[in-house]
Amino acid sequence: MISASMVTLVLPILIFLWAMLSVPRPSKRFWMTAIVYTEVAIVIKYFFQFGFFPFNQNLVVNKNKPYHPPNIIGIEKKEGYVLYDLLQLLTLFFHRSILKGHGLWDEDDFRGTENATHRDESEDKKCMSTERRGSAGSLKSVNLAVSLESVHVHFPEKQTPIRRKSSNGGSQISHRSNRSSNRSKRGSTSTRNSSRKGSSVISVQQKTRKELSIEKLKEQLIKAKALTIKKTLEIYIPIKQFFYSLIHPEYSAVTDVYVLMFLADTVDFIIIVFGFWAFGKHSAAADITSSLSEDQVPGPFLVMVLIQFGTMVVDRALYLKKTVMGKVIFQVILVFGIHFWMFFILPGVTERRFSQNTVAQLWYFVKCIYFGLSAYQIRCGYPTRVLGNFLTKSYNYVNLFLFQGFRLVPFLTELRAVMDWVWTETTLSLSSWICVEDIYAHIFVLKCWRESEKRYPQPRGQKKKKVVKYGMGGMIIALLICIVWFPLLFMSLIKSVAGVVNKPLDVSIKITLAGFQPIFTMSAQQTQLKDLSDSDFKAFIKRYKISDGALQFLEAYTHADVTIAELEGGSNSLWTISPPSRAKLIDDLKKEDSDFSLSISWTIQRNLSLGAKAETAFDKHVIQLDKKVKTGLIELLKSDSAPPVNISNIFPCYIRAPSDSNSKPIKQLYPDGKYHNISLKLERNVNSTNQSQEWWIVRDSENKEGLKLYVFSDQVSPPSLGFLAGYGIMGLYASVVLVIGKFVREFFSGISHSIMFEELPNVDRILKLCTDIFLVRETGELELEEDMYSKLIFLYRSPETMIKWTREKTK
Repeated sequence: MISASMVTLVLPILIFLWAMLSVPRPSKRFWMTAIVYTEVAIVIKYFFQFGFFPFNQNLVVNKNKPYHPPNIIGIEKKEGYVLYDLLQLLTLFFHRSILKGHGLWDEDDFRGTENATHRDESEDKKCMSTERRGSAGSLKSVNLAVSLESVHVHFPEKQTPIRRKSSNGGSQISHRSNRSSNRSKRGSTSTRNSSRKGSSVISVQQKTRKELSIEKLKEQLIKAKALTIKKTLEIYIPIKQFFYSLIHPEYSAVTDVYVLMFLADTVDFIIIVFGFWAFGKHSAAADITSSLSEDQVPGPFLVMVLIQFGTMVVDRALYLKKTVMGKVIFQVILVFGIHFWMFFILPGVTERRFSQNTVAQLWYFVKCIYFGLSAYQIRCGYPTRVLGNFLTKSYNYVNLFLFQGFRLVPFLTELRAVMDWVWTETTLSLSSWICVEDIYAHIFVLKCWRESEKRYPQPRGQKKKKVVKYGMGGMIIALLICIVWFPLLFMSLIKSVAGVVNKPLDVSIKITLAGFQPIFTMSAQQTQLKDLSDSDFKAFIKRYKISDGALQFLEAYTHADVTIAELEGGSNSLWTISPPSRAKLIDDLKKEDSDFSLSISWTIQRNLSLGAKAETAFDKHVIQLDKKVKTGLIELLKSDSAPPVNISNIFPCYIRAPSDSNSKPIKQLYPDGKYHNISLKLERNVNSTNQSQEWWIVRDSENKEGLKLYVFSDQVSPPSLGFLAGYGIMGLYASVVLVIGKFVREFFSGISHSIMFEELPNVDRILKLCTDIFLVRETGELELEEDMYSKLIFLYRSPETMIKWTREKTK
């Protein structure tokens, strides 16, 4: 994990596919391979640390590049480049000394010598038996050999046999002498034939130099081919023998570590879900929950989750089929695939080296634990029988609650039952299989309760203790009360205790005459938004001491919830109305029989990330202008010296900003029901280019310098509890309380219909019948499985038989 590169990739693969699969322990050849490879890796890394190599010139630039060639190979220049390699080498030598101390270092050589000795002894025995069988035949052939030798003329020659160090050298010498004698006999015969023909000149055709070189080349090619085949077989045959002995062992210590492998895969699954940001590109600050809440499924997350889930399904299938060969193939594919993905593909996706990705290293560490457990399972072999769930091996409270929690996980029980049915040899249909699984689960729960009753018996005629009644009953009463009043308690406490003040970030005002261009726009930000002090808030409350409605409203707020927006009187934009629209505006103001409206609208912007339902809250107030105001506006539009126009009941200076987008005026703070009055005035100016500029000025009747708006912001729930607070009180009652009430009602009603199957005094016989069904299924007795399933169904259909089977055992 420190240096994920091609140099360091070899040892993990050798460990997971050689050392951990060796029976009974890794051989001397493995330890020597690991020692030699580590030494070679140290020398290679040392050689490439010199600065004259081109890739060692810009270390700072290339240090974090995942696909920089030295980083991929593992020869980059860095501090402490061989520190971990030296520690690994020292560990290997220390382990070598331990093996030598226990006499296990040369165990393979002794084992090979013993095997060779046994083979030689068996060969000697075979040769002796062959010689005994052939002694009788040799005596009969003596006379025939003598007669044949008397016919031909022999020329005795001295033969010097060539001795070999091999054990069968004598036989080789004898064969060679026989071949030479045969050649001499053939030569004498040919000599006699040639003499009969009377030929005196023998023609010998000499080969050319080109033909000789071609023959030598062919001989060298044949030798090279033979050497290549020999070396290939020297490598292939041990590997084949290794995996063959692994798949077909002479003996196996059967074990079952599937549960531990499943837990390791589950931990990896959790790491992927909660550490998703470490496996994607440009997602250092990403959160999978926020992505899913926006209905977006990230591609890397989807691929990794599906692959992880798929490997868990394949592992379950191999476990149920008990195929060691499939597990070996799966192990090889996973080891190569995961190392290639983690060391080379993932750095390219995340643009970070594997050594800099902590979450990926944690995932890889847990996966290495899985590889070790998987290798141990392969080496020991799968169990011959898989009976029930691993949580049902003992009957206590721990197994009971864990088993109930396992069954509460959505779709987990159903998926396990269907997979077990698919990959297990059985005669039952899927519905019958699920029926047996459900009966077994129900009987296991009853067995746990009956065992707890035996451990803690209740004497007859003794009333329940107050500790039990007030402990259990009191908790149930408190729980039911909390469920009934949960929405009210939650909505009141979440704002008073854990509420967050969401102050405005921007407050804007806009005034519009009918449907024409707005005449006034102004906004307040930062320094123009002022907080109300505690003393000012108390003084503000005293102004409404005679108004009960206003005091009741103000009790829900503090001085921190009130923000004063000071808006300047002059508009922040010029009034650039076109001449035709200006003439149309004047004509509409002159009409006495038609209504002419003036609207003032406000917009309050908040921080959405703090828990508000909407980022902006807005509303408007519209009034109809009377004849006097219309006349004043006409004079403002025509004359430069016209006085300001006063408009009454138009400006609500007290605004409430709830968490949603509906911002209304606070009517409780207007005892007479009237808003503030404002005055409008149109200012004109001529710029340096002799162009006329117009803008409107607005004054509050109580604030001569501009407008002052009081914003009462409601406290919002924290972002962590926003998913519940967003439903509101009625939404919580409809979605939470009623649903929980339905489940509680099912628990308290319908008990009479299940008495026959719940109140079973002794479930040992039924439990044994279920385990017997599992046992005969594993042993292949499928007809007996059908008979026992029929017996189980008849038991549940016959109340009298059920009573007999579940009676307490009598001494």
